[in-house]
Amino acid sequence: MAGGFLRGVVLSVLVTLLAAESSCPATPPDAGATLQVSHAFGPCSPLGNAAAAPSWAGFLADQSSRDASRLLYLDSLAVAGRAYAPIASGRQLLQTPTYVVRARLGTPPQQLLLAVDTSNDAAWIPCSGCAGCPTTTPFNPAASKSYRAVPCGSPACSRAPNPSCSLNSKSCGFSLTYADSSLEAALSQDSLAVANDVVKSYTFGCLQKATGTAAPPQGLLGLGRGPLSFLSQTKDMYEGTFSYCLPSFKSLNFSGTLRLGRKGQPLRIKTTPLLVNPHRSSLYYVGMTGIRVGKKVVPIPPSALAFDPATGAGTVLDSGTMFTRLVAPAYVAVRDEVRHRIRGAPLSSLGGFDTCYNTTVKWPPVTFMFTGMQVTLPADNLVIHSTYGTTSCLAMAAAPDGVNTVLNVIASMQQQNHRVLFDVPNGRVGFAREQCTAA
Repeated sequence: MAGGFLRGVVLSVLVTLLAAESSCPATPPDAGATLQVSHAFGPCSPLGNAAAAPSWAGFLADQSSRDASRLLYLDSLAVAGRAYAPIASGRQLLQTPTYVVRARLGTPPQQLLLAVDTSNDAAWIPCSGCAGCPTTTPFNPAASKSYRAVPCGSPACSRAPNPSCSLNSKSCGFSLTYADSSLEAALSQDSLAVANDVVKSYTFGCLQKATGTAAPPQGLLGLGRGPLSFLSQTKDMYEGTFSYCLPSFKSLNFSGTLRLGRKGQPLRIKTTPLLVNPHRSSLYYVGMTGIRVGKKVVPIPPSALAFDPATGAGTVLDSGTMFTRLVAPAYVAVRDEVRHRIRGAPLSSLGGFDTCYNTTVKWPPVTFMFTGMQVTLPADNLVIHSTYGTTSCLAMAAAPDGVNTVLNVIASMQQQNHRVLFDVPNGRVGFAREQCTAA
């Protein structure tokens, strides 16, 4: 089974990438307060074809490993005092964005690519002279007339992660550590242009040194709710509100959108309350009450879905994880009911996914049930298909073996082609169908 499936998909990936070199459409412009969003692994990825996996099996294996690391990272954030670090290298967390947008920093403006991350408060940019940073287009502070270093003792310095001020410097620095990797940055301010708007005195980390394998080749746009996140720094401009429509990895160019502020947000949209974990207020928790396969609500222990700030347990929405991860009791219940409804077909596994079929099958719909809202996933959000052949896999997984994670993570594939609204002032998250994948 796997040989034919992989040959078909490898051929399709190569054909897609070769065709994309000559058929990628012109990049649509950003406008107003709306930024175009591109999938980092798409055939027209601005990060280049190297961002795509060499084969479908390689792509699935890489993403499964990366998602496992991401899950442990989110789990460590959710629980106060959690001591363990992600099991894979920091490269899995920082160097491979899922979605990117364009921005301009400095005076005159320098073009940047920023990874979109809803579960991160950080804002960093690889800067000129950074030791260990792999980027070929770093930001050059010396070329910007509006750049300034943030001084020690300033309020912004006190809000930075692990701030430091050496005896020989009056400027504020900070550091971050992920697994085998560490980043050192100078806390800085400059003018950031997004679409048609300009954020003056935007505070960010200007990366100066990276060790290990975590150095990001692009900047990071942290959409969490911490004091130095983009959302917090622009609260007077965008009122703590944004939405996005994420395209699939098959999409050409920047076909998705990130819409900032209240203007232009959908008026009719299903919503669920946004929950707050005081130990990690940046994570976007929602109340999942059940999961339905077809018309059947599968038997999941209430404790597997319960929100508990003390332990960090619950369900979060995350743009940086590609495939939804459920705690083991929830995943097993969903998987077993899906298998029950497709009984008779030969079952197999591939790339970290344990429910695959090498014949044409009819997949039952899966519905996520939240407080006050239900989201039924269309097939494109539920199943991974081979391009040549008939193999398909359920695009969800449980936590890695041997790991007792407490989080359910609703990931980007299950969010794709929806307008997902984050309305922080009104404490709600909303979903509305919107097609934004351009093939």
